[in-house]
Amino acid sequence: MAPPEPTRLGEVVWLEPYPDLLLEGLPDHAPGPEARYELRESVSLAFITALQVLPARQRAALVLRDVLGFRAAEVASILGTTEESVTSALKRARAALSRRQQPAGDAEPPPAPNSAAESEIVDRLTRAWEAADIDGVIALPRDDVWLTMPPMPLEYQGLELAAAFLSTVAFRPGRRYRFVPTRANGSPAFGVYQRGPHGSDGHAVGLLVVTLAGRQVAVLTRFDNAVLPRFGLPRSLPDAGTPAQA
Repeated sequence: MAPPEPTRLGEVVWLEPYPDLLLEGLPDHAPGPEARYELRESVSLAFITALQVLPARQRAALVLRDVLGFRAAEVASILGTTEESVTSALKRARAALSRRQQPAGDAEPPPAPNSAAESEIVDRLTRAWEAADIDGVIALPRDDVWLTMPPMPLEYQGLELAAAFLSTVAFRPGRRYRFVPTRANGSPAFGVYQRGPHGSDGHAVGLLVVTLAGRQVAVLTRFDNAVLPRFGLPRSLPDAGTPAQA
């Protein structure tokens, strides 16, 4: 059976994840008093994706004002322009960002990192995925869940399309997986490994980042194997006694 037609083709196909471990090493400078985004939100995949489609001047104004919290006069000085120009660029940037984020605008905030609520849904997703339990996997997302896979531009929205894609591609007969947990962009993430014959540990098939909204999955973003080294994840999980291949 062929995979379903995607909902749309993504605009930011070169998006890449960032390990939370490296974020912890950044200097702990509090943003200015006018910042509108907390650190966790400003590094989320959804925010970064939306940010990259903005024109350069609008993107700079938004980051300096709403993420870092600089005042309008300070931003004008940094960008070599006027306060009126900064205000205009910021207004357009906020409107564009709002339009892109509107479909998930009613979403609950994600649980706190490593909290009991986050661990519960992560454990359920892990058990269902490793058991090739498609019904169990599909029981966890929002009705408007997105399934994306940069650098491939294919993007699927909704439980029906997500289930169709998983059943025809990810969970084709005989495919089983093992998850190795990590974190990316403030969200739970997993190195995904396809098991070899007889259930032995096998080769990597990518990194899966799970964006949560409350106790539901809002977005599943699968990246290819090229991103694994930055997370300290090997290209294969061999049987016991066999050295891993980096």
